[in-house]
Amino acid sequence: MVFVILLIGIWSTKKMDDLKIAIIGLGYVGLPLSIEFGKVFQTIGFDTKNSRVAELKRGYDSALEVSVEEFEKASMLKITNNVSEIADCNIYIITVPTPIDEYKKPNLMPLITASQTVGKFLQKDDLVIYESTVYPGVTEEVCVPLLERFSGLKFNKDFYCGYSPERINPGDKNHTITNIKKVTSGSTPEVAETVDSLYKKIITAGTYKAASIKTAEAAKVIENTQRDVNIALVNELAIIFNKLGIDTESVLEAAGTKWNFLPFVPGLVGGHCIGVDPYYLTTKALQVGYHPEMILAGRRINDGMGSYIADQVAKLMIKKGINLLNSNILIMGLTFKENSTDLRNTGVASMIAEFKSFHCEVDVFDPKVDKREALEEYDIELVDKPGTGKYEAIVFAVAHDEFKELSIETVRSYAAKKHLLYDAKFLFDKSEVDGRL
Repeated sequence: MVFVILLIGIWSTKKMDDLKIAIIGLGYVGLPLSIEFGKVFQTIGFDTKNSRVAELKRGYDSALEVSVEEFEKASMLKITNNVSEIADCNIYIITVPTPIDEYKKPNLMPLITASQTVGKFLQKDDLVIYESTVYPGVTEEVCVPLLERFSGLKFNKDFYCGYSPERINPGDKNHTITNIKKVTSGSTPEVAETVDSLYKKIITAGTYKAASIKTAEAAKVIENTQRDVNIALVNELAIIFNKLGIDTESVLEAAGTKWNFLPFVPGLVGGHCIGVDPYYLTTKALQVGYHPEMILAGRRINDGMGSYIADQVAKLMIKKGINLLNSNILIMGLTFKENSTDLRNTGVASMIAEFKSFHCEVDVFDPKVDKREALEEYDIELVDKPGTGKYEAIVFAVAHDEFKELSIETVRSYAAKKHLLYDAKFLFDKSEVDGRL
């Protein structure tokens, strides 16, 4: 009842049944959101990528985030690449990517383009909610002026905005969109209540109403920044322990017996969030005259781990008397994290490039990845399966469940007589491998 009253307070001429939601962007964030809202409200899921729309219309998600059964439950959802079909919506939720460019600077073009598109269709009393991860201020300082310019309407008089940062964890079947608490916010206190009530309709874990849009933006960007810095610390510790001849996993297990020791492990950091979001925050910090040190130091460490692992493998090979030049290397895993199909900003790419700089022949095997995508994104041609008796070095870079099921005997069957097995993910006992982080 509260939800209906709040909505009528903003959309005085519209009834509850008239709500029509448009989700702009059907990636790993927008699709699950569209599915959930499509169970409750008339919802249009819009994306510009024709191949993506085509597969979703068939009820198939190549990212494996949404099942066929979930598609069937979203009876009020329509998927489209026809932008005119969002014209009669009154709530627009923008979930486009916010990547960085080659100079590690925020690339807001997807967000700008989406805002311009929505602005062309905005009508009086419409609500625009952003979910894309940004630095504090982007919604009101970058997006709102675009909405005003392309609609001819006045912010907080003719239309309203909210910000509710995504908290999707790709590949995680336990922490799904409905059972992760959702942060919400709005451009006025009344709109904040409306946005919060809207998400409560689909989020069973509940919501948290932030004090302002900028507060919600900042909360999101520090979630991943905190994680990035913690992983960087453990990665640096792993480098130190390697030089000291101490097994990192054993140290972490011992330290983990204390109740408040944080259970982070070393490894490659990539993806669309942890490897990107800190640069959004540091860019804004520099704009206001502060040079962030810890955050950027953490980024340097994590960005360098792919090359570090390749260097470690090369040194161990030489130490074992294995000729590095023209050697065959097998990399197990290409995605940025385990049990995901996502290749964005994967740290494995820099490892492969480092091996190739040593004039090694590199095979990459990943059963989760679309071969065409790997070729298009990184010019990497995945093998159908590892060769037998072929490799002088085998490196486990990603902890897919399929890899966890492999016996050490099976893994060594891929290797040449004289070889090295390097475990960057602690998949095997330390006694079974020749090196690890």
